[in-house]
Amino acid sequence: MDRPARITDVHELALGMPHVTVEHAIDNPVYQVGGKSFVFFRNPRPDAVDPETGERYTDVIVFWVESEADKQALIQDPATPFFTTAHFDGHPSVLLRASRVGELTRAELAEIVQDAWLSRASARRAAAWLRSRDVAGGAEQGQGT
Repeated sequence: MDRPARITDVHELALGMPHVTVEHAIDNPVYQVGGKSFVFFRNPRPDAVDPETGERYTDVIVFWVESEADKQALIQDPATPFFTTAHFDGHPSVLLRASRVGELTRAELAEIVQDAWLSRASARRAAAWLRSRDVAGGAEQGQGT
């Protein structure tokens, strides 16, 4: 059985991808591949606020996505906790509050992190990683495509 995801899983999954480096923006980790961010923990900003209290969210995580279509699929699906703000209009990323990460399973979170990495990794690194996952004679479908 897959368990609910945890914040520690975000860190472990991001660090588990190849060629990852970690930078720090203020006190928040920014996971990068080839100098390109693919997951980062965002500082509180005025565009991400609680609709009832108006207080800034202090726990927003940003995940890159491959395309606008991928972004829309995640934010328009009421079964997912992903969202966006006007600040991210036209930006290939989705947002997730850390307080809602448990609404995903660890496997679902792994797919989000892997897809984020694939969207930012070089074509060579992405192809090598996908080949390394081909343990059953056929590459996994839907990984970053």
